[in-house]
Amino acid sequence: MESSVKQAMPDDRQTVRSPARSSTAERYGAGAVAFHWIMFVLVLIVGALGLLHDSWPKRTHVFWINVHAILGLSLWVMLIARFWWRMRHVPPKLPFEIGTLSRRLATPAHLGLYALMFITPIVGVVTFIWHGRVFDFGLFQIDFGVRSNRGIFEPTEDLHGYLAYALFALAGLHIAAALWHRFVVHDGVMARMWPH
Repeated sequence: MESSVKQAMPDDRQTVRSPARSSTAERYGAGAVAFHWIMFVLVLIVGALGLLHDSWPKRTHVFWINVHAILGLSLWVMLIARFWWRMRHVPPKLPFEIGTLSRRLATPAHLGLYALMFITPIVGVVTFIWHGRVFDFGLFQIDFGVRSNRGIFEPTEDLHGYLAYALFALAGLHIAAALWHRFVVHDGVMARMWPH
């Protein structure tokens, strides 16, 4: 009797291994997709504000620097939250048909993006503070009481810019690779992270 019941009940492990499973099982989850695209938008906005740094009128310069800094902090916090999420959710494996080169470059490219998104805002905050600036969050302010020190903020400002350019370059390669998979190879890699 017990054996017949076992045979009648579906085996979850067999279901997971079945090659006939839906392709949606290979997609990233809703949380990972949300983190990815929110961070993508933040990188675009923060990057654009940084590139326009010298174009802002002097009367609005402090305002836009503050917006740039707060959004950069938001990106950093979002990255930490994404790490937390990632440790609790295993990402889907790459499709079987992915080439060797793509497999070898995928992990280093992602790690490089994460490293740059982690380090660049930290250097930016150091620059912001040693400029003698105050974080204005609207409802409250954070003043570190640090006097402007050109000997510190000038080299860190340069480093912040170099790191940002490196991030833009790597992000551009990431986008180019995604478009290559979507429009040339047609292997479904980009679709795994595309919102429904």
